[in-house]
Amino acid sequence: MADDDSFLWLEDVTGDAALDWVRARNAETLEEMTGSERFERLRTEIREVLDADDRIPYIRRRGEYFYNFWQDAGNPRGLWRRTTLDEYRKDRPNWEVLLDIDALAQRERENWVWQSASVLRPGYRLGLIELSRGGADATVVREFDLDRREFVEDGFQLPEAKSRVGWIDENLIYVGTDFGEGSLTTSGYPRVIKEWQRGTPLEKAVTVYEGKPEDVSAFGYHDSTPGFERDFVGSSPDFYRVEKFLRTPDGLVRIDVPEDAQTTVHREWLLIRTRSPWTVNEREYEAGTLLAAPFDGYLAGWRELTVLFEPDARTSLEDYAWTRNHLLLTTLSDVRTRLHVLTPGEGWRREPMPAGPELGVAEIVDTDPAESDEYLLSTSGFAEPPTLSYGQVGGPAEVLKQSPTRFDAEGTTVGQYFATSPDGTQIPYFVVRPKAAGGPTLLTGYGGFEVSRLPDYSGVLGRGWIARGGTYVLANIRGGGEYGPSWHTRAMKENRYLVYEDFAAVAKDLIDRGITTREKLGTHGGSNGGLLMGVMLTRYPELFGAIVCQVPLLDMRRYHLLLAGASWMAEYGDPDDPAQWEYIRKYSPYQNVHSGRDYPPTLFMTSTRDDRVHPGHARKMVAKMREQDYQVRYHENIEGGHGAAADNEQLAQKWALLFEFLWSQLSYAPTGTARR
Repeated sequence: MADDDSFLWLEDVTGDAALDWVRARNAETLEEMTGSERFERLRTEIREVLDADDRIPYIRRRGEYFYNFWQDAGNPRGLWRRTTLDEYRKDRPNWEVLLDIDALAQRERENWVWQSASVLRPGYRLGLIELSRGGADATVVREFDLDRREFVEDGFQLPEAKSRVGWIDENLIYVGTDFGEGSLTTSGYPRVIKEWQRGTPLEKAVTVYEGKPEDVSAFGYHDSTPGFERDFVGSSPDFYRVEKFLRTPDGLVRIDVPEDAQTTVHREWLLIRTRSPWTVNEREYEAGTLLAAPFDGYLAGWRELTVLFEPDARTSLEDYAWTRNHLLLTTLSDVRTRLHVLTPGEGWRREPMPAGPELGVAEIVDTDPAESDEYLLSTSGFAEPPTLSYGQVGGPAEVLKQSPTRFDAEGTTVGQYFATSPDGTQIPYFVVRPKAAGGPTLLTGYGGFEVSRLPDYSGVLGRGWIARGGTYVLANIRGGGEYGPSWHTRAMKENRYLVYEDFAAVAKDLIDRGITTREKLGTHGGSNGGLLMGVMLTRYPELFGAIVCQVPLLDMRRYHLLLAGASWMAEYGDPDDPAQWEYIRKYSPYQNVHSGRDYPPTLFMTSTRDDRVHPGHARKMVAKMREQDYQVRYHENIEGGHGAAADNEQLAQKWALLFEFLWSQLSYAPTGTARR
């Protein structure tokens, strides 16, 4: 219970005592880890990757322009800019800079970090820009005139909050924010959605929808597709369920699908992706099936559904995106990407698309569903740097940009293996081995929230690890989305232990195959992956030579009371329910730190400005381990939000600390009980 927690004071994020403790731990870690020539080389080389001028500037179309947000050594906080397709094709495009975040931060004496911009269609002249202080999830919202390249005086503005905003027309927006007492959910997100008319005070905005206090969040948005203008509102009762309504002159009309199904509407079509089995007209559709129906007919009660994708034991739907006239599907078959084009009609014609490397990833990064059938496709692999291509459905793809190699991958091999979890489930994982084998191994994974981890390129990982002789391993454990919704739902709540058994099975398989040894096996993960690291530390310490735990959840007795934690109870369970706490307590890392164990050396990393996962998790875990005399390091970046870095300088420092710690522990440290 909290009453028994002697380190509760470390949850006071900006309290003097807590920050004094943070500064002392930071000083210890930086003194130990940053003085070597290797650390300086790591940081320098990683910064070179992050700031490289020849990186691909990924773009999104908005009207006639393609937009990009760019950070480099001269613009550490970044530039929001745009260009035309013809310009973008050039080696050195002419960019029109819309907003310089560094100049803005200096002028306003704020540590602004770019978050996003919502641009009004169809004119694309006005935008709602979201900026955060230090990289937090909470943002300020300010209206921006793209033609004048300046903020709109007396335009739409919101103070710092976890807001939701979106255009309806030039003079009207949807807004969900902190309107005062009772306007936020217990998770800290908007509960109330209003229409806000230009030129009126926020308190005069008109409520159009209210969720429940225990919901995760409410939402409202406008579909401006010509001829198909519609407005939707709704809320998420938990992380995986949604109640969505069409706003009509006669009131709200519920889109009658299971709450855990995902729905999208494009022109005349409604798409439904199931997360659990669903029976309609005496036919059962499996979890992970994608269905289509005419939107108006479905609302009128018509239930003749067309199956666009049906999963099998090895294949799942990863993503889908509309162009003007076609639907692009991204599927995974044993975590290998496949792309398909579907054309609506009586038969919904289906054709394959080129998808990049066999052991790699292909991603549709943008389409223009309102105007054209164009698409932007990014492909890469562990040892193959990204390529960005532009195409029109039905025609050849044009290579727009190719990234140079960021590390020497000659002789690097990529393989896929399967480990057997204790219940017999086969768990896939990728192994990237450098030409000179025999160095340490870095294993990572995530295992939560139906997030798939795919075999893509990382210049930072290549420079900091693979090119130096390290082997890299990516585990596709349950809890993720690599095999569809059931791969995730099988490992929720009382079955959470399967995530940890899967990851431990991969670690054991690496050792059994002779790919590495316990002494040379390190692991790292962040957020939910940080919880994974905490469980590996406390339940499977015999498997690892070192662990890096980033922005983690660790105190699962109190996670639902801290920041956005309540929104994740659908994933982990409710610790206030004795029956659910019974299975949570068995793995909760903070409650399972005990003296006299053979824990490997561990580095914890977090951020003061993380307003998603509370920094108190990592602080308290370190304090408890230090009290029991374990070898543990800690670093807390003051800025950075949940990403633990606000700019490339901080990001390079974070990665260099991670790699330096692992190289020092796995290459030279003796085996045996790790003590301070």
